[in-house]
Parts: sequence; C-alpha cells; structure tokens
Amino acid sequence: MTIRLGDIVTALAGEFDARLVGDPDVLIQRLAPLESAGPAELSFLSHIKYQGQLAHSSAACVVVGPHAEQAATRRGACIVVGDPYLYFARITQLWQMRHQPAKTVGVHPSAFIDPSARLAQDVSVGAFACIGAHAVLEVGVRVGEHGVIGRDVVIGAQTRLAARVTVADGCSMGERCIVHPGAVIGADGFGFAPRNGAWEKIEQLGAVRIGNDVEIGANTCIDRGALQDTVIEDGVKLDNLIQIGHNVHIGRHSALAGCVGVAGSATIGAHCTVGGGAVVLGHLSLADHVHVSAASVVTRSIRKPGHYTGLFPIDDNASWEKNAATLKQLHGLRERLKMLEQTTVTASRKNPEKS
Repeated sequence: MTIRLGDIVTALAGEFDARLVGDPDVLIQRLAPLESAGPAELSFLSHIKYQGQLAHSSAACVVVGPHAEQAATRRGACIVVGDPYLYFARITQLWQMRHQPAKTVGVHPSAFIDPSARLAQDVSVGAFACIGAHAVLEVGVRVGEHGVIGRDVVIGAQTRLAARVTVADGCSMGERCIVHPGAVIGADGFGFAPRNGAWEKIEQLGAVRIGNDVEIGANTCIDRGALQDTVIEDGVKLDNLIQIGHNVHIGRHSALAGCVGVAGSATIGAHCTVGGGAVVLGHLSLADHVHVSAASVVTRSIRKPGHYTGLFPIDDNASWEKNAATLKQLHGLRERLKMLEQTTVTASRKNPEKS
C-alpha cells in the first residue's frame, strides 16, 4: 500500500508543472496533515499562515508553493508547484484510485430489477436495492445497498450512489456524479394551499434534473419541482444535510456547505458559495460569483458579485440582550431623528440669518 514519490510526480506531470526536490525513490505509505505527518507520509502547505508548522513537520515530503520553497528545502524533501492545494487534491484522487477495493460488478441476488429497466455494461447494484420500471442506468453506474431508483429515472455513466440513496420517479442525473448515503432526490416539494383552517396538498408534478460531475452529501434532500423541474447544473457541490426546495435552480460549479437551506423557487447563479447554516429565502436570485458567509440569512436578491454577510455577531449573553433591546428601538429613533431634521430645516428657512 505504498507509492514512490517519483511516481506521484510522474502521474500528475501532464496536468501540473511541478518539481520534486528530494529522493524520488522514497516510499509514501499514506497522506496526512502537516502537523501530524510522519516520516513515511506526504502532506501539503497551501497557505503562508501555516508556514510555522513546516519546520517542525516530520513528513517525508511536503507539497508547497514557490513562496515556501526555501523553508521546505531546509526541512527536507518537497514538491514545488503553483497551486499546492489543487495538486494535493489530485494526489488524493490518485491515492484513492490506487488503493480502493476492486469494484464489484453485477446485480446482488437480493436486489429487485424491474424487467423494463435497462442496465448498461459494468453496472453494479447492491443488496436489497430496487430499480423501477423503465429506469436507465448507463455504463459503470453503481447503486449501493438499499438504494431506490424510481420509475423512468435516468442515471448517467460512472455515477456512484452510496447506500440508501433514493432517486424518485422521473428524475435524472448526469455522468460522474457522487451521491453519499441517505440522500433523497425528488421528494415532494413543500406545497400546500390553505382551506378552512387546514391544508390542501399541491401535487408536485415536476422532477429534478442534475448535471454532470455533481456531488451530493449525506442526508441531503432535493425536492422535485411543483410544475417545472428543480435544476442542479454541472459541477455543483452540495454538503451534508442540505435542503433544496422545489423549483430551485443552482448554477454550474456553485458550492453549498452543510445545513444550508434554499427555499422554493430561489435561483443561485454560477460559481457561488454559500457558507454552512446559511438560508436563502424563496423566490430570490443570486448573481454569478456571489459568496454568502456562514449562518447568514439572504432576505433580498443579490444582483452584483461579491461577498455578503448577514448575521448578528456573537457576544456574551448580557451584552447581546442589551444590543437586541437597542435594535428594537431603532425604528422609533429613526422617526425621531427625521422629525428633528425636519424641524431644523423649517427653522432655518424661517430664520436664514441664524442658520
């Protein structure tokens, strides 16, 4: 379970202009954080603020940027590359490909496959999974244990669904997607009409359309559209425990961190980020390249790219209560200030010499 240091650099040579300083025959047994890496482990330094850890690291080799080359070479072996964080990400992918168990191909005897479903070559279906009528699983698709693929679902090539993933009727996913355990794609959206003090269900007649290279975290829920489809474009990354409401549209390569909630009919542009625990209210739009801080609540549409924050800073409870009480008085203070300004203007007009 080892890889030569030189082999790692050679494998990524087509993508990166990286330079190895040190012995290419050193064997790497695992990847590890900089502060805990040992003599047979490979690590990385992506930000200059962590450079103080470099001198004390016991790592066999550290991936660094040009700014840290001198400090890294004084310590020992290093790989120098323009973007060490991206380079290390590719190393993790290489490591996973080299060390993961061989993929099991075929249908487990306990799985149910509807006779009208179409499974391409190299498809894997785990124990107790269920594949519905007219579903299409393209080349290399993997469905984990207890997975449920509904009627008329289409799953693109090389997409991997972990255990207990549900893709409901009529939904579609592109190629090379990864869906982690317990995610639900295509549950009914939260749509009800009030009727005499009770609620009348609005049937959710749309579906969910997911593009290529999308990753969806554990126990994340993406609701189907009410009339039109909920859309997740290519390259979107969704963390664990995210709620995406019906008719939401998320643009390509946007990333949402854990516990984000996006209410129905909101539109998030391309290359946006939303920090953990943030909320985007319904029917709002975020332009491309909008970045929302963690725990913020987006209460209006954002038309310009930029970094936005909407949260009350944490404080000790006594101070917070005083500030919260002051906030409640702001409207009254505003009105009093307007009256004072108006009185001052009126007085200056009556007595211009004194003003």
